[in-house]
Amino acid sequence: MEIKYIKKYKPKYNIRFIDGKNYPLIRITTKDDYPKVLIARRPEDKRSKYFGPFPNANAMRLVLRTIRKIFPYQSVPNHAKKICLYYHLGLCPCPPVFSSKRRLASAWDSDEFKKDYGTTIRHITDFLNGSTRKIIRDLTNERDCLSKNENFEKANLVQNKINAINLITGPFYKTEFSSKRRPASGWDYEVNPNFKEDLRKKEISDLKEILNKNNVKVSTLERIECYDVSNISGTNATGSLVVFTNGEKEGSLYRKFKIRTIGTPNDFAMIAEVLQRRMKHKEWRYPDLIIVDGGKGQVSAALKAMRQFNNLAIPVIALAKREEIVITSDFREISLPKDSEALKLIMRIRDEAHRFAITYHKKLRSKTFLN
Repeated sequence: MEIKYIKKYKPKYNIRFIDGKNYPLIRITTKDDYPKVLIARRPEDKRSKYFGPFPNANAMRLVLRTIRKIFPYQSVPNHAKKICLYYHLGLCPCPPVFSSKRRLASAWDSDEFKKDYGTTIRHITDFLNGSTRKIIRDLTNERDCLSKNENFEKANLVQNKINAINLITGPFYKTEFSSKRRPASGWDYEVNPNFKEDLRKKEISDLKEILNKNNVKVSTLERIECYDVSNISGTNATGSLVVFTNGEKEGSLYRKFKIRTIGTPNDFAMIAEVLQRRMKHKEWRYPDLIIVDGGKGQVSAALKAMRQFNNLAIPVIALAKREEIVITSDFREISLPKDSEALKLIMRIRDEAHRFAITYHKKLRSKTFLN
């Protein structure tokens, strides 16, 4: 529990996790005949070159995988004396590890290969040092030289490397990637270390502003509950309740319901039943906002169920599928832009409720088949 909260809240003075691992480093065994690119935790080998440490291990591995597609390298300390799988994938050069003269004569030019592989390692080193312009300049000269000698196949391969480097280091690539879950690199100083927390605050702030503008009065959105139902022609009907606190899901507060009173395909009545049963649990904290998956019918059913609890005044909205239109308790339709942070939050909550409901429905259905 302590480790969970350390990772969740990132307290100022808790900087070490229980595993005691150091931040990872990228190690290049430059003194070897065929240098390897490895991941290390400590700079223990003085004969190797190290880059890092990198706080984001996943981002570091992503960068290494990207580099490897452009500059294939060995990634194990002791390469097996045979062609490996990564060779067939174009990710490992598999140097001439056999001492057999017949092997070298038939398959490898050892000196030329060693020279080419050394050039690849220098390019990787320059890349990790941030000297991408130098790499492109060297590759451009190599491409021009190959073209002049009419070695067009190799020249095309070099040009592909240039194109790939321009793509992953260009501004378009960084913008595209930064819109996803993690930054493009672990050492990008432009990355906001509190990006996730700031994003959640913005989502909640935008949603609160939009709801208040459309006559849905909310003062806080600390706890949001979302409801969905799942069934096939009314059989094995289930309902789900998922809880999001400050924009983050709280799996321990999820609840699932087996529909008891309806045996026909009636989503409206099922939503009403789930809400009625939930509101009877006064020991569960009431939400600041209720979201139901559906349209005006689901909103109407939810409001009807809530009227049985006179002292409750909880705002109810719905998110209609396909058009992704928000429907308020007075049946007003709100069409939000696709890039709206508020819409992204509602969709994420709705999708989680749908996933939880259908998972329970499938479980009940499989039990029915077994019986």
